[in-house]
Amino acid sequence: MTILFLSPAKQDLRNGFRFYEINEVGLGSYFLESIYADIDSLRIFAGIHELYFKKYYRALSKRFPYAIYYTISDKIIEIHAVIDCRRNPEWIKRKLK
Repeated sequence: MTILFLSPAKQDLRNGFRFYEINEVGLGSYFLESIYADIDSLRIFAGIHELYFKKYYRALSKRFPYAIYYTISDKIIEIHAVIDCRRNPEWIKRKLK
């Protein structure tokens, strides 16, 4: 399966990188490596995750408190958002609309 990052998801990754890099040099890179590994696992496990807010699957990161929101169509996995799970659930739903 092909993985496609949409623009909002790319921005989410940049924001996450900056947040962790400010806290400790090198942690931002570790964050990206971990999230990319979680996203890469979707090639095998896409579709087994919980459906969240109608059409979005939600895969939880293994090392960071982040969720990956994605859809599947025609063997393409579209990453819509990568969001900190500590955000207000209503905020997350508004972002996904």
